[in-house]
Amino acid sequence: MDSSLLVTLLALGLGGGFLSGLLGLGGAIFMIPLLLYVPPLLGVGQFDMKQVAAISMVQVLSASLTGVIVHHKNKFVSKSLLLTMGLCNALGNLVGSFYSQYTKSSFLLAIFATLAVIAAAAMFIPKREQGQDTAPEDLEYNKPLAAGVSLAIGVFGGMVGAPGAFIYIPVMIYILNIPTRIVIGSTLGIVFFGAVTGTIGKMVTGQIFWPAALALVVGTVPGAQFGGKMSKKVNTKNLRLAIAVIIAITGIKMWSQVLTQ
Repeated sequence: MDSSLLVTLLALGLGGGFLSGLLGLGGAIFMIPLLLYVPPLLGVGQFDMKQVAAISMVQVLSASLTGVIVHHKNKFVSKSLLLTMGLCNALGNLVGSFYSQYTKSSFLLAIFATLAVIAAAAMFIPKREQGQDTAPEDLEYNKPLAAGVSLAIGVFGGMVGAPGAFIYIPVMIYILNIPTRIVIGSTLGIVFFGAVTGTIGKMVTGQIFWPAALALVVGTVPGAQFGGKMSKKVNTKNLRLAIAVIIAITGIKMWSQVLTQ
């Protein structure tokens, strides 16, 4: 792999890891478009959507593990959510990652863009924050609904290389009525379960370009640690707005690419 591409991937991993830890996103929502557009823009290389989906899954694995450790120390992680939604996400990601080898890159891009636009629209809906003082171990929610939604998100996430944090966040906030800080802290753990099985699926089917994936990981780990530490200092409304804007820009940009293909 060319040294200029290596440096670019390290930088992208560092930035993506920081946003992941800060916002509770696995990282795929911004890492996928960055991997698609930045290397060719800089003239250092180019990946297609299938390669990006596989590489980003490995990056999400490292970012989510690093970030959830920090959020657990901040006492924002619900073990109940991790087990209920994490295991269902893992199963869905395994199925989706195997199926992705039979799908076209343009189809995967369209799925990702559609999910991003839906998630962004949901995040702009005004919501009164409730239960901010609820301890993660005292959290109550609809477990059957949480499990079913998590399984569906996992299948689509496994196909596009994004375990689905950007979908989980609006679902958990607006449908399951879980406090934002617990959502942000717990989502990374849920995504980690899915990233493990998703990575296994893409590895077994030979879809991962390991030099690029490992370069992203090296940058991601310190970035996610710093982002996780910064997250507890930021107002929850500002966190929700930042997540919504990032998801919206990504979805619109990727749909424009789908329509011009």
